[in-house]
Amino acid sequence: MAESAVLENLFRRIAFQDDQEAFKELFFDFYPALCVFAQRYISSPEACEDIVQDTFFHLWKNRKKIEITSSFKNLLITSVKNNCTDYLRKQSVRQYYAEKQAVSATTDTPEVIYTIGELEQMLHTALKQLPENVRRAFELSRFENMTYHQIAEEMSVSPKTVEAYISKALSVLRAELKDYLPLVLLTCSIT
Repeated sequence: MAESAVLENLFRRIAFQDDQEAFKELFFDFYPALCVFAQRYISSPEACEDIVQDTFFHLWKNRKKIEITSSFKNLLITSVKNNCTDYLRKQSVRQYYAEKQAVSATTDTPEVIYTIGELEQMLHTALKQLPENVRRAFELSRFENMTYHQIAEEMSVSPKTVEAYISKALSVLRAELKDYLPLVLLTCSIT
């Protein structure tokens, strides 16, 4: 039997019969080759192994939902390639923010820290001017990281009402703190 037919048969057993032995056979037959393939994109052997393991985990977890358009082998290779691309994208984002944080760590002087305190005070003063329900919705969203649905449940209103409250709060804050709003919102995420 050709390799692709064996692969298709293994996948059918995995998908339709939840056959763990077929999955183990598939894993042990293709894991080393897929790790080597992943190293075309990523230099770290450990990262490649993790990516291939995650690919197999995703395959097992979603075995009932997977639709094969060309061949199962192509699906495996494409999945590993896409996971490598995602990994590289995440790594570049992490590196960007690490570099940015390193730069900001060197610029934190007592004046900057004092300025953040001033910004927090300005924000709290502006928040006190808001109607109670608008202020509460804004604080739950920005300070407690609650979703609109969670806030709606907490306040016994609809999510659309919460959206209107937060929109109103941002509108007032934009007017009150027009020159400082980006810094104030950054401060909201720090505290």
